[in-house]
Amino acid sequence: MATDCQYCGTSVFIPEQGALVLNSKHSNKEGSVFPLRLTYESPEAKIYTYNNKDELRLALVDWFEETIPDYWVHILNTENSQSFPISIRHLYERLQYPELAELIHSGLFQSHLQPIVDMKNNRVYGYESLLRTKDLSVPPGELFSYASRSGLQSMLDQKARRTAVKAKSEHLNSGDKIFINFLPSTIYVPEFCLKHTFQIVKEFNIDPEDLVFEVVETEKIDDVEHLKSILETYKASGMKVALDDVGSGYSTLEMLSLLQPDYLKIDRSYIRNCHTDVNNQAFLFDVMERAKQLNIHVLAEGIELQEEWEWLQRLGVDFGQGYYIGKPQAVPEKELILP
Repeated sequence: MATDCQYCGTSVFIPEQGALVLNSKHSNKEGSVFPLRLTYESPEAKIYTYNNKDELRLALVDWFEETIPDYWVHILNTENSQSFPISIRHLYERLQYPELAELIHSGLFQSHLQPIVDMKNNRVYGYESLLRTKDLSVPPGELFSYASRSGLQSMLDQKARRTAVKAKSEHLNSGDKIFINFLPSTIYVPEFCLKHTFQIVKEFNIDPEDLVFEVVETEKIDDVEHLKSILETYKASGMKVALDDVGSGYSTLEMLSLLQPDYLKIDRSYIRNCHTDVNNQAFLFDVMERAKQLNIHVLAEGIELQEEWEWLQRLGVDFGQGYYIGKPQAVPEKELILP
């Protein structure tokens, strides 16, 4: 089984027996000695061997006590003399929870698809792909949190994209849109990093026009120009792009004009009780006006009440999503009946 992620350049698995290569300045701590056998020492580095991964894990716990630093080390596989760099924090997480690293590497996921409806004709327009483990034993939030702590975000993000495109090929018709979340921080050089996605699209023979890639809420965007280059790379390949969970930060006319998304997905906090909450109504009026100026489609997510649905229809929102319309399912319903 391969142990390297060729796309994000990180090794998933730690050799059962091996060595830890530490910078000499990191190997000294007042009043203590690193709790592994020292087998090599130079002014620049020290090499400590371990007999099993549990011994390495306990050594890290003992050495760093409560605070794990973020500097980098090398892990040496003594059987083949190959080594790879890894952050101490990432190493610790992978030793603590190897079953989660294996789950991400194996890609044992499936997509649950939640319907998105055209609010003008009450017909299904597409679906959002939501990642789930096949045995449903690990909640998505926990999995993504672990991926962030262990440095496996890029790998998980790519596995999720593949799972979504595969679900599109198996369960949806040509012309049905599928909305796929992605993390901009996992895409370093768009022209290179997105080749994997474009290869998947060709593999499953999907029309790029049916794919909508959306920036997720949890991602804090500091480099707007980088995000713009990612969106432009998707669009140049014939795909659509969306800003997910839009709130006040994304709703400025300047930001929307710069990024030019095809869709805005309004944060559910602005949809909740929109039929009675005047503050939410004011925000929605403003977003609709800005989107209209830039010819951007607006999608309201998190619709749970008929009253919310009806108010948004009167406002002229293009698309709707939420439990009122339908819940995520592994095999989605193709026809929906709304009151």
